[in-house]
Amino acid sequence: MEPTNQKFLEKVVSQKALQMGSSFPCQICVLGFLCGVCLTSLFLAALTSLGTIGFSGISFSSISTGISPCNSSSEMINVATSTDCKSKVKETERRVDSLLRETEHDDERVTLLTEAWGALLADTEPGQSEFLQRFGLSKSSVPNAPHLENCKLSVQVNKHLDTRSGAGKFPPWTTWKGSLDMYPATAVDKNIRSFKRQAVSDGAYPPWIVGSDEENYPLTRKVQRDIWIHQHPINCHDSNIKFLVADWEKLPGFGIGAQLASMAGLLAIAINEKRVLVTEYYNRADHDGCKESRNSWSCYFFPETSQECRDCAFELMRSKEAWEKGIIKGKDNYKSKEIWVGKIPRVWGDPWRYLQPTTEINGSLIAFHHKMDRRWWRAQAVRYLMRFQTEYTCGLLNIARHAAFGKEAAKMVLASIDHEWPKVIMNKPKSDIEEFVWSNHKPWVPRPLLSMHVRMGDKACEMKVVEFEEYMELAQRIRKRFPYLNNIWLSTEMQAVIDKTKLYPHWNVYYTNVTRQVGNISMATYEASLGRKTSTNYPLVNFLMAVESDFFIGALGSTWCFLIDGMRNTGGKVMAGYLSVNKDRFW
Repeated sequence: MEPTNQKFLEKVVSQKALQMGSSFPCQICVLGFLCGVCLTSLFLAALTSLGTIGFSGISFSSISTGISPCNSSSEMINVATSTDCKSKVKETERRVDSLLRETEHDDERVTLLTEAWGALLADTEPGQSEFLQRFGLSKSSVPNAPHLENCKLSVQVNKHLDTRSGAGKFPPWTTWKGSLDMYPATAVDKNIRSFKRQAVSDGAYPPWIVGSDEENYPLTRKVQRDIWIHQHPINCHDSNIKFLVADWEKLPGFGIGAQLASMAGLLAIAINEKRVLVTEYYNRADHDGCKESRNSWSCYFFPETSQECRDCAFELMRSKEAWEKGIIKGKDNYKSKEIWVGKIPRVWGDPWRYLQPTTEINGSLIAFHHKMDRRWWRAQAVRYLMRFQTEYTCGLLNIARHAAFGKEAAKMVLASIDHEWPKVIMNKPKSDIEEFVWSNHKPWVPRPLLSMHVRMGDKACEMKVVEFEEYMELAQRIRKRFPYLNNIWLSTEMQAVIDKTKLYPHWNVYYTNVTRQVGNISMATYEASLGRKTSTNYPLVNFLMAVESDFFIGALGSTWCFLIDGMRNTGGKVMAGYLSVNKDRFW
């Protein structure tokens, strides 16, 4: 009876279970459970993959789902997904490792190229460079450095443009620039030679002036031509030629700016009295770097007159009669006032009356001030005195650009050549267009470039001194108009200013690597601590970098900034404007 009852009970339970299992709610629950198991398995597999990639090696593949190992569909899904994810993880790891190796390789190539350029700069005989030999490189296998200038070639070309040819002929100031005048076909062509002579007679302008008349101070191109002719007479031994021979200012405390302002006054006197200016001792060139040009302005820039006139003037200095007749004069023949604030040459009328109002102070353009004539003339005089750089100065600029922009230049170059350099080297000769046409292009710098000269320290006794933050406010104003401006070339004597650049991470700030002032000491004391060579070289580099920059912020109360402004306004940058934190103290 008992077995029969048990079977009957099992039958009833089975029928009840079958009824429940066939009901719709139960089916939904079972289906939901199975789907949940599947989704959970997929989710855990995905986490395993993401964890390996995104969480620095933390893996979720060892986490158990709590499901007993049985021949279920969820187990098969887990096994398939785990295998697939492991292969993807390994593939991703291989890609990351490959990218890291490529990045390390690229970094090594950038460093190698940067150092190779540096070795070529440092070596007087590049073919003998130990660095290049160590890496199996030669000068010809090192890609061209876009930020460096061929100083020897530049000086060669500029000497050609600064020298009268045979029989007192005018230099080849024509529409040709750079090395194009040396192209063999143009050198022998009769029609071209005839055009050159016609261009000279019609008043060809000197090649050191960039831009049109509208982009420079009024009459700049004509004035520069006339000054050159005045300073380079056809025959220096002509009895009608008179000379003014003068040393550069050398009193303690006189900076380079004051020396240039003084020499501009002497050049004005020479032009007014129809004398050829001949400069003699330049104390800032009294160092070993200048070698054969020691003690001379020609260490840094081309001389103010021809060697013939210099020799003639020095010969006349030994003649008592020449002094008595006034054929030759020196600085001692003139009062200090005549030199510093003497008569401005009026050979060209009064072009300063037409200066464009492009200087802004306190939010307003300066349309007129009481020293416009002196501002115009000093710009012309300094532009002439600095018209061409020597090989030494060119080399200083190369070193500064390489220190600041070398790595950026290397990255650009390596992105444009064979990826296997230096293993694969392509030595191709220069084409004519590279050698003769593109030779005139200036060295690369990251543009647009804003130059900023922050003058503080002992200058407070002469002008209103403002903090670095105010200069940066002006920089931000320029950036608001030109949002692609990111680069600043900063020149300052104060270490505190350099330290503050860290507060402006969204700017790329470049500056020369030199010891700067800590605390407030006199400029003379600071320069003495640097030594004659460094205290002259690094300011001149900053000066010339400011002249070539796209924008400039400074303090017109500083003679240095005043002269930078003049060089920019005779260098095709009038319309770039000038934002000053103060005005000149004499305006």
